[in-house]
Amino acid sequence: MESSSRPFSLCVYCGSRPGTEPAYAEAARQVGHEIGRRGWRLVYGGGRAGLMGTVADAAIAAGATTVGVIPTSLMSKELGHFELTELHVVDTMHQRKLMMAERADAFLALPGGIGTFEELFEVWSWRQLGYHVKPIGLLNAASYYDALLAFLAQAERLGLMTSEQHALLDVGSEPAPLLDRLAAAASRGAAQDLRRI
Repeated sequence: MESSSRPFSLCVYCGSRPGTEPAYAEAARQVGHEIGRRGWRLVYGGGRAGLMGTVADAAIAAGATTVGVIPTSLMSKELGHFELTELHVVDTMHQRKLMMAERADAFLALPGGIGTFEELFEVWSWRQLGYHVKPIGLLNAASYYDALLAFLAQAERLGLMTSEQHALLDVGSEPAPLLDRLAAAASRGAAQDLRRI
């Protein structure tokens, strides 16, 4: 964690589209509400469209501090959310991801598309390489990630991923218990310097 003087920060990765299942938006609302209810800080991609906007709006409504990071090239596509506590506009995607990671105490992926997948796997690979020890959660809302979880189990079974690597990803289907576990795991971690990446 950066400092004991600021709130626990949860970096949330999720879709800039809402998806076809109402359960995805409900999960995003629950996560945003829980962040505010707990007095935490939301760190996310800075957009107001899709599930990104849903989680941010819910966090704002619940009184959370909200930090968005968005590259200039995506401002027009994702429609930067101007009601955030902080909205950082950066030049590149790498700067975006690094700034989000540096401001986070834990990471959580909600349903999303290829951007969400990439962000999740990147912080997971950073974790197993020792660049950080921040916990990583996957919210399997309405079984969205069932096929991915089966694939990961296959990768482990076929010897291309270890059980220790697999165990670094905490999977849950309900927001509150998963957030409890991420906070508990983060409290056992130590500060890292992600500038080494």
